Amino acid sequence: QVQLVESGGGLVQPGGSLRLSCAASGSIFTINRVVWYRRAPGKERELVATITGSFTTTYADSVKDRFSISRDNAKNTVYLQMNSLKPEDTAVYYCNFNIRRRGENILRDYWGRGTQVTVSS
Repeated sequence: QVQLVESGGGLVQPGGSLRLSCAASGSIFTINRVVWYRRAPGKERELVATITGSFTTTYADSVKDRFSISRDNAKNTVYLQMNSLKPEDTAVYYCNFNIRRRGENILRDYWGRGTQVTVSS
């Protein structure tokens, strides 16, 4: 089993910054892709940013040039640096690891519980 623990959410003023962390523990694994998702009130779940096992990154148009996703392999942790935050960034943010466990060829998905980000004056 792989467990994901998210941290770093909270209340921040417009224009401020937050860094979300998603730390993985448990079985040894190889990353295929890690994704940050978010769900805002009254909206569908949105893909925010991705980072692959080869460190290729992608971003939603709504966050491009403001958010940055990164990985620290030594700590089995993925980060989402969020700058110039706007009220419309308010959402629950979820981390997803799509991985291969040691000794397996299949892909598996693991999810964090989510962390609340609120951008408000």
